[in-house]
Amino acid sequence: MSRVGLVLGGGGITGASYEMAALMAIEMATGWDPNSSDVIVGTSAGAFVGGIVRSNRLDLSSVVKPGDNHGDVAARISKQLFRPTRSGAGVSRWVRHGIVPGLRRPGLRLILGSPGMFDSNAIAEWMEFHVEDAANHWPDRPLLIATYDLERKRRVVFGSDESEQVTLGQAVAASSAVPMIFSPYNLNGSTYVDGGVLSGTHADLVLGSPAPLDLVLILAPMAATEKRVRATPIETLLDRVGQAALESELATIRHEWPDTDIVVLRPEPDVLAKMRPNPMKPELAVPSFVQTLTSMTTKLAHSSVWDKLHRHLRAGRVA
Repeated sequence: MSRVGLVLGGGGITGASYEMAALMAIEMATGWDPNSSDVIVGTSAGAFVGGIVRSNRLDLSSVVKPGDNHGDVAARISKQLFRPTRSGAGVSRWVRHGIVPGLRRPGLRLILGSPGMFDSNAIAEWMEFHVEDAANHWPDRPLLIATYDLERKRRVVFGSDESEQVTLGQAVAASSAVPMIFSPYNLNGSTYVDGGVLSGTHADLVLGSPAPLDLVLILAPMAATEKRVRATPIETLLDRVGQAALESELATIRHEWPDTDIVVLRPEPDVLAKMRPNPMKPELAVPSFVQTLTSMTTKLAHSSVWDKLHRHLRAGRVA
């Protein structure tokens, strides 16, 4: 039986919708249960989806509840996930870890530690809303969640042998604290921000597996290679940054595991038209999900994708 690694990249609310729809489409096409993956790597929105998968909750109700309409989903996300922070909280931390280093070396670090409009603790509560008590524990099957330690200026991977013990909800919040949108997440004396500040995918983490994998399946919502009509300069820039990080990770995997098959799924222009320009907009969650399901009909049928999926993925749900 093939050994499979699943990499779930960041991408905001619409990125999570994309990944859940893509995984459901793959399961419908092959009978393969994503929770049977030998390892799952999640970053930001991908950490949330990874938690959904490892909690065995990947189904339509993870997107819409019975009786929901489009507006109900958006209203629920807005109310539960976007909880305003106390005005002015975290300004001194931003000066220390963002503004001062950023003035010396301008770039992304300028926004690190910035006060967020919304409370990152709500992310952990959002995880608990979806998976209930599973959010207060760590999954039994391998799950790696990437985040960034603001003080130590390094990647931290929850679920690895080197990381401290945390709950699923805490790890997802730490990985998803998007600078300037969510407040940095405080956990056991450390401060974390979105793992996407280093890479949207962290696909190289699959190399920690005890033996080479047969297939690495990567979902990368923020590394699109094609632009939608009227794409904004900032989304084009972010996609290029995501592409560069992912290509470096792919080169490393191919060097270490030359016999491993790799499949990368990214949103195409018709899907991007529903996901962008603001991937954090709750109203885009359902349209992104629906359009992704539609697009996967063609995407999965392409020989470059289907041949590898058919070769390695097997049917069966993990209990």
